[in-house]
Amino acid sequence: MDVFEAIARRVSIRKYHSDEVPEAKLTKALTAMGQAPSACNFQPWKFVLVRSADIRRQLAEACSRQYFIAEAPLIVAACGMPGQAYKRMGGYGNSVDVDIAIALDHLTLAATAEGLGTCWIGSFNEQEVKQMLGIPEPAKVVALTPLGFPAETGKPHRRKHLDEIICWDGWR
Repeated sequence: MDVFEAIARRVSIRKYHSDEVPEAKLTKALTAMGQAPSACNFQPWKFVLVRSADIRRQLAEACSRQYFIAEAPLIVAACGMPGQAYKRMGGYGNSVDVDIAIALDHLTLAATAEGLGTCWIGSFNEQEVKQMLGIPEPAKVVALTPLGFPAETGKPHRRKHLDEIICWDGWR
């Protein structure tokens, strides 16, 4: 599957088979994640992979009781270290959230190409997740995603037409 097909096919999956992800597929997806660009190539990230069924259930609870994420055989907690990120993003901000989003997007697209499903999880109690996974205080949990074989097709969402989202030579 080429990147354009993966982009077109990627949807949020909320039902998973419990089958383990074969190491070859997992390695390909994780390698794609690790190859993501970051500001100044600082790579201010660390990814906690959770296979333990007990910890996955606890994470689902901490993720606003989104219990479906515990169905997947793996949950990825994408963490950034703001102190290690580029500090002048746009002249004023820190790149850590953007850097993590790019890496997680690489993971979701590679997972799609490998026949796996994901779902961006942004609703969670960060302190609970950090405590559960032993994530140190300087780190920031940016997002989580279950990773596994889909037990549903998932629904593509309507996308705005390019005319609605693109302006040429200035905001119009």
